[in-house]
Amino acid sequence: MIFRPLAIAGLLEILPERARDERGAFFRSYCAEEFARVGVDFRPAQVSVSENPRRHTLRGMHWQPAPAAEAKLIRCTRGAVHDVAVDIRAGSASFGRHAAVTLSAEAGNAFFIPAGFAHGFLTLTEDAALEYMMDVPFVPGLGRGLRWNDPGVAIRWPAAPAVISARDASWPDFVAAAADA
Repeated sequence: MIFRPLAIAGLLEILPERARDERGAFFRSYCAEEFARVGVDFRPAQVSVSENPRRHTLRGMHWQPAPAAEAKLIRCTRGAVHDVAVDIRAGSASFGRHAAVTLSAEAGNAFFIPAGFAHGFLTLTEDAALEYMMDVPFVPGLGRGLRWNDPGVAIRWPAAPAVISARDASWPDFVAAAADA
């Protein structure tokens, strides 16, 4: 596993180290020892899958507040997505800033997002699927969000969403949402 730090402290893109032979390829998608070696204590407690049949489906920007704040390791297992994390940690030097990674099944890369970030993605292909490993289970009713197109956060999405839920379209702007983080 190759850990590539992003511009915001704590965010990592993880690239696979594939072993190839006549049968195909093999790579680790998660290894607690390798995460610990780079100073990240991440132990999945729940694994979930998001299936998205239509290109330009937008999901986000979501998080759970304490005591259920979750770190996530996200991998695209089918298709490709534009994946975004926004720092909502009060007092953080990067508070309100975001970083993005293009995840694809072909690349096999993953995005590690520590607790304290809002997360969302836009599918770039038809029939995209993502696997989420989270260090705490999802708690119904605790979910929070911020508006995907808030000009104060200024996320540069590669396309306008063709599919978005009413809930995701109506989250508050960052300033109001962060006060609820």
